Amino acid sequence: MSVRMVVRNLRSKFLPMFTPAATLHSHATSFGFKKVNEEDKSQLVGNVFTKVASNYDIMNDLMSGGLHRLWKDRLVSKLNPFPGMKHLDVAGGTGDVAFRILETINSVSRRAIEDTFEDNLHEETQIFVCDINPNMLNVGRKRAQQRGLGDLGSLVWVEGDAEKLTFDDNSMDGYTIAFGIRNVTHIEKVLAEAHRVLKKGGRFLCLELSHVDTPVFKQWYDQYSFSVIPVLGELVAGDRDSYQYLVESVRRFPPQEVFASMIADAGFQKVEYENLVGGVVAIHSGLKI
Repeated sequence: MSVRMVVRNLRSKFLPMFTPAATLHSHATSFGFKKVNEEDKSQLVGNVFTKVASNYDIMNDLMSGGLHRLWKDRLVSKLNPFPGMKHLDVAGGTGDVAFRILETINSVSRRAIEDTFEDNLHEETQIFVCDINPNMLNVGRKRAQQRGLGDLGSLVWVEGDAEKLTFDDNSMDGYTIAFGIRNVTHIEKVLAEAHRVLKKGGRFLCLELSHVDTPVFKQWYDQYSFSVIPVLGELVAGDRDSYQYLVESVRRFPPQEVFASMIADAGFQKVEYENLVGGVVAIHSGLKI
């Protein structure tokens, strides 16, 4: 659905609820339900992902019943990857999204291009996997080696901050961020950087845990989130606190309509979103025109 007209009347109602000025002191932000100094949040989030990196895949499968795989497939299908593209996947350290993009491109190449030319396309295609956490990147590199993708020049692993990207202006054909943007300190800076690095015609796509509207489903989902997920984290990963943060961070993230308005404010056009599983997750998209 298109949201530019819908959000206009909602922004004044909801957006102030999710800005630091409205809920926290100007020098503070949220870490789950806790108030923390802005300069401390990045380190706290980094500690979380350092702890969960080794169990990240199995916990995703357990928490979502394997549905996260289908959600990521849907994200990549919306991207419509093509041979020779330059793409940036942010907060993608384990490689889940990047591997899907590359596999889609390889499938297109096999169908449409002779093998003698396919090697040249591998050289031209570049999927940059950017993550602030080196432990997550190490997991991704190992997975790439296991898949036989470790020596491909198409995959480039970059340790970097989503709020301060090192890539050139107008350099990327596509930008994805999956289950990462709710962990940043300044969402608006991440969106501005995404807009800056994309070429004209480039697509921004964000897959994120979101807000359930249906009352009965919401009640069940909240019970599952707060009662089951932290326990799973403790039993499987020996880390209850990190998964308690996870469920709290989802509740602090802006509702779908408000986040869509933030994307539009960053300069993106044709902003829309798709709810999956009743809003448990949503895929937001926008074009740089």
